Amino acid sequence: MDYFELYDIEESFDIDESLVKRKFYELSKKFHPDFYINESQEKQQEILELSTVNNKAYQVLSNPTSRIEYILTKHNLISEGEKYQLPSDFLMEMMNVNEKLMDLEMERDTEILDSVQKEVEEIEDGLSGELKRYTIEYAERPADEKISDLLKIKDLYYRQKYLWRIRESLKKFQS
Repeated sequence: MDYFELYDIEESFDIDESLVKRKFYELSKKFHPDFYINESQEKQQEILELSTVNNKAYQVLSNPTSRIEYILTKHNLISEGEKYQLPSDFLMEMMNVNEKLMDLEMERDTEILDSVQKEVEEIEDGLSGELKRYTIEYAERPADEKISDLLKIKDLYYRQKYLWRIRESLKKFQS
């Protein structure tokens, strides 16, 4: 079931989160199992499944990262276990960051840590700005022209995932 259709909203990376919450509560009431206690087992099972789908839809649509992943998956642009090849220039940049992290493991140095954190933040900010630009362009394009933006969004999504792993590595040095 398409979560955007379920909530009767247009597919978009930037959605009105209050509308998503309102639709969630509306459907939560509609599909609440307690209202179907006197119905057949089949009907109760159907309502339970719809309630579960509603909960999952809310989790996905209310989280910007999950929403990106959902839209890309919906358009068959990513799949579980995919080995996406990041651009070599990005990987070289990340190799430099990873070398600094290895240096930190050898010798904890607050200046190096601060430098790496700042560098990662700058990269993240740049990616976020690009992502925002492409998601806006996606919303404004006709349907037959959206694929190019989706491919750019996919690339940025995987770059951000890589940076999240680096962020996790940085956490062990912050104490």
